[in-house]
Amino acid sequence: MVLSNNDGCVIARSYDAKPYVKMGEPYFQARERLRRHGIMAFSSNYALYGDMSERVMSIIESRVPAVEVYSIDECFADLSGIREDLTAFGRALQAMVAQRTGIPVGVGIARTKTLAKLANHMAKQLLERTGGVIDITQDFERDWVLRNTPVKEVWGVGRRLLAPLNAMGIRTAMDLARAEPRMLRDTFSVVLEKTARELAGTPCLALEEAQAPKQEICCSRMFGDRLSELAPIRQAVATYAGRAAEKLRTQGSLCKQLRVSIRTGMFNPAERHHAQGALVELPYPTNDTLLITRAATRALERVFREGYRYSKAEVLLLDLRQPGQSSDDLFATSQSPQSDRLMTVMDQINGRYGRGTMRSGNVPLNPDWAMRRELLSQSYTTRIDQLWVVRA
Repeated sequence: MVLSNNDGCVIARSYDAKPYVKMGEPYFQARERLRRHGIMAFSSNYALYGDMSERVMSIIESRVPAVEVYSIDECFADLSGIREDLTAFGRALQAMVAQRTGIPVGVGIARTKTLAKLANHMAKQLLERTGGVIDITQDFERDWVLRNTPVKEVWGVGRRLLAPLNAMGIRTAMDLARAEPRMLRDTFSVVLEKTARELAGTPCLALEEAQAPKQEICCSRMFGDRLSELAPIRQAVATYAGRAAEKLRTQGSLCKQLRVSIRTGMFNPAERHHAQGALVELPYPTNDTLLITRAATRALERVFREGYRYSKAEVLLLDLRQPGQSSDDLFATSQSPQSDRLMTVMDQINGRYGRGTMRSGNVPLNPDWAMRRELLSQSYTTRIDQLWVVRA
């Protein structure tokens, strides 16, 4: 299982660990129980997870016409034009991912995205029978899965909807598929109506190959220890501002506003509590790390208060827009070509030699306030000094 920032709570579990630990459970409460059952805990290693996810997605993209990356561990693939048996194709793809990455994946094949999610879930539930691959493109197999899946397992049906659906006699995915779509729209929402139509075999959700640019970009971390002085918190805010600006440039956007906030731990009655944020209007839409960092650290000085022990800081970029999307007045200041060139060189250097190689001067390399990750696995694929060593 994987732990949250500062090794606080459980945020991800392997399938065989789920019976022994709840999502969100504090690690210190579960530590001994997990040890008895031989369950390993790891600090979150975002660089490793992101790299392995990209490898898996690249393998899948090489074999299918189109892919929508839905999350770090899930994607939808278009199988249009695949002439071979789809189950055999799914097994071959599964084997290729396992061989090249060592990661076991489940494959659900269906005529709609919602049904594919359901098939993937059933493939994992019946792993010994399916081998992790299930094809429900035919009506008989689809109906069997719908009849044997509780409605709570359907993609998009949350706990809030469960009680009213059960009260209407909708207890399985089949019940939802057979419900009157117009009634679902009037009673709940158009989203649930589309879900029901998808379960019945009518595609309502198109494959989204290109992800829409984010409307907000946030970088937020817990500190490894409580901080009561301005200087280390300023370093943290500068670090988060630089990371947020990097994400901004990755999606080709500019921002016009940012918000900086800090807070103390909110659950210790023996400590004084304080949480405050400040909104900053930038002089022009920008993706310049230096300008964003200056604005963020000045905003921090407005909200910082002496005498408190702070546990977390956040930098949130707002009012995002694409270059040329908005027109200012003729005499408005805009980001200079020199700044564009500097940011391009900065990203190229960091892309080649590693994140943080080139950074603003108030960002330390190995800060004392960095979040605790005492159970961190090695970054086998992203750091040359942590490569896996095999000895004969």
